[in-house]
Amino acid sequence: GVVEGDLSAVEAYKTSGGDIARQLSADEVRLLNRPSAFDVSQHAAKCIPAMVCPELTEQIRREIAASMHQRKGDFACYFLTDLVTFTLPADIEDLPPAVQEKLFDEVLDRDVQKELEEESPIINWSLELGTRLDSRLYALWNRTAGDCLLDSVLQATWGIYDKDSVLRKALHDSLHDCSHWFYSRWKEWESWYSQSFGLHFSLREEQWQEDWAFILSLASQPGASLEQTHIFVLAHILRRPIIVYGVKYYKSFRGETLGYTRFQGVYLPLLWEQSFCWKSPIALGYTRGHFSALVAMENDGYDNRGAGANLNTDDDITVTFLPLVDSERKLLHIHFLSAQELGNEDQQEKLLREWLDCCVTEGGVLVAMQKSSRRRNHPLVTQMVEKWLDGYRQIRPCTALSDGEEDDDDEDE
Repeated sequence: GVVEGDLSAVEAYKTSGGDIARQLSADEVRLLNRPSAFDVSQHAAKCIPAMVCPELTEQIRREIAASMHQRKGDFACYFLTDLVTFTLPADIEDLPPAVQEKLFDEVLDRDVQKELEEESPIINWSLELGTRLDSRLYALWNRTAGDCLLDSVLQATWGIYDKDSVLRKALHDSLHDCSHWFYSRWKEWESWYSQSFGLHFSLREEQWQEDWAFILSLASQPGASLEQTHIFVLAHILRRPIIVYGVKYYKSFRGETLGYTRFQGVYLPLLWEQSFCWKSPIALGYTRGHFSALVAMENDGYDNRGAGANLNTDDDITVTFLPLVDSERKLLHIHFLSAQELGNEDQQEKLLREWLDCCVTEGGVLVAMQKSSRRRNHPLVTQMVEKWLDGYRQIRPCTALSDGEEDDDDEDE
C-alpha cells in the first residue's frame, strides 16, 4: 500500500491492529527503495527467558490466571493477588564479558535502550542512581505489535508475554464492569489536559461517549494499540503504581515533531483504597509507538549503598531507585487526577509520597523505591530465569564471539 500509494491498504493494516510505528525489516526497506528514510530493525536473534522454558512459562500463565480476581462491590475491578517484580539476575556479571554481551544482545532491545539513553536523556541520566545506587534500567525486548503494553507489564512483573491475553481480558472486563468510575476520571482528565494547552472547547455528551466506546473497543481486540487510560486501569489490576519513562514527541521519519505523546508520567491506582495497594512500582519505557519493560539487575541491597533515607532490610532485598523527576529535575506528571487532587508541585509530591515509598537521594533526586527479593519471588519465575541463565553459563567465550551461531531454543513462543 505504501509503495503503490494505496491509503486504503494502510488503513486496513491499522484496523487489523498493525503497528505503524514498528521498525522495518531489511526486505521492507528494499521494497520501499528509500533506505535513507527508514531504520532497519535489529537482526540479532532474541532469547528471553520465556522462550527457553515453554513448560515453565505455561505454568506461570496458569498462576497469573489463578491469581486474577474480581473485587466485589460497586467498583468491580479485577486485580492480581500476587506482588511479583522481575529483575535480571546478578549472576550475569559472573559470565565472561563476551558471553555477557551476547546475553544482553538477545534479551534487551538495544534500539529502545539507545533512544531512551542517548537520543534523549530519559532513563539512566543520573550517574548517582545508575552507578552508586545500582539502579540502572534495562529495556527488555518484546513483540512489536499492539500487545506491547500488556507484554511489557507482564515482563516487568512475571517475566513473560501476555500470549494468552489474560491481562487484556482483565483490562477489558475491568473497563466494562467499572465503566462509570473510569469514564468519569477519563473525561475530567481529558477536559483539564486540553484546557492546560489553551484548548477551550466543549464536546457533546454523545461525542464523549463515542470516544469512550473506542477506548473500550481497543481493550477487547488482541493486537490493538492501547492508550493512557489503559495504563491507568492496569495500575489498578496490578494494585501498584506504573511509571512510564517515554519520549515526549511523535516524530516523522525526517525528524519533524508531529505532536505530544502524553505517555510519560506516573499512573496511580487512585480508585482503590491505599491500604489495598502496594507502594513498589514497575517501570515501562515508551518509544515511537512501542512499550518496553524497564527492569533493574539484582544488587547487594540498600544498606550497602545508602541514600537519603533509612530503610531496614536484608541483603536479599533489591531496591531500585526510580526517579520521579526528569533530567531537568521537573516532577513527572501524575495522570488522571481529579479536580480535588490537582494542585501545585508540592501537593503533587505529597500525593506521590502517599502512594509510593519515596526518598530524596544525597544528590537531591526524588525517587520511588522498587523492592524485590529473589528468595521471596515466585519460585516458577526463579526456575525460569535459572534455566535461561544456564544456557549462557555453558557457552565458551570463543563460541560467543563467533558469528551466525544461535541456540536451538531461540524460537518465538
